[in-house]
Parts: sequence; structure tokens; C-alpha cells
Amino acid sequence: MQNGYNADVDEQIRIFKEIVFSSKVLSDALERARSLNLENYYIGAGCVTQTVWNYLSQKPLEYGIKDIDLVYFDDKNLDEESENGICVRARELYADFALEIDVKNQARVYLWYENHFGYPIEPYRSLESAINHWPTTATSIGIRKIGDQDLRIYAPFGLNDLFGKIVRANKAQITKEIYQGKVNSWLTKWPELVIVPWDK
Repeated sequence: MQNGYNADVDEQIRIFKEIVFSSKVLSDALERARSLNLENYYIGAGCVTQTVWNYLSQKPLEYGIKDIDLVYFDDKNLDEESENGICVRARELYADFALEIDVKNQARVYLWYENHFGYPIEPYRSLESAINHWPTTATSIGIRKIGDQDLRIYAPFGLNDLFGKIVRANKAQITKEIYQGKVNSWLTKWPELVIVPWDK
């Protein structure tokens, strides 16, 4: 088993791509996503991170993964109907898929965030800006397929925490309570995770 922890960036990317393409679930999800013809999108967050954790923990690659997060950015169409239209297309595309597809326009997250989490946020200016605010360093990652067997990878905090199975809060947006809830949930599935306390 290869482990990219503390390896150089090129080696980490090589190992990461091998893990992603060895996952039937992720490979299929990435290939299908291309046919949605979205201008700017990623598959990311938990489904990607947990695939790597599973590989490192020698578990089935799909173990513990709830859904596939597909995010895109369209600040010209902020109405709920436009987002719902993409969601319907995605549900049809992935109708026979093993996992649910969670589709969100990151340009309109600020419109519902306060109702859901209890405090307002500023609008994201890009899809990458949204990922910069995701809850942990290891889950702040987005990928999409380019060509036949390559990936575009956006990982603002790098891949070292991911390969080290280190859970570290990205405090750009979340609260201690949200972070602790994620930690508690993940530890039930991956008890070997290295948890960095919120106050560190």
C-alpha cells in the first residue's frame, strides 16, 4: 500500500490519482458528471476524502460514504428553480447509482446558510473560494475528470493532512460545534483518525 504522507507534491498527486481511479464509485461519478455539461464544477469533500481514508485503512473504498457531493458555480442564475433543474438532471443521470448525488450551486449558498446553520456568510466569489471555506483541511478538495485518465485537482490546503488521516478544522467559516459533530461522526467509522482539537 502506498502512503503519500510527507511525500513530495508530485508523488502525492500520483498516489491520489491512482486511488481515485481505482474506486469504481468515484471513477463512475466523475465520468458521468462530464455529461451534465456544467461550465465549472467539482466532485469533492467527504466522498473524495473518505475514499482515501478507506484506502489507507485497508477498508472497501466505498465504506462509510453517504453521498457524492457535486458542486458548481453559477452566479448568473441564483434562483432555486435553476439549481433544482440541475438537481433533476443529475438525479436522472445517476438514477442507477449506488450513492445519492448531492448537487449545490455554491454561488447561492449564502442565501440559505443562515437558516440552516444559524449565522450569515458572505457570498462566495468563485467555486474555489467556496472550497476554501469547507469545514476541514482534509475535506477541502475538489476534483473533476479531464481527458481519458487525468484529474483537475483543487486542494487549497494540500494533500498532507489527507494522507496523514489528520482532521484539522478550517476555521474560515465553521463553528466549534459543527467541527466537533463531524469529528464525532467520523470517529465511529475511522477511529484511527488523528484529531486536532479546535483550540489548537
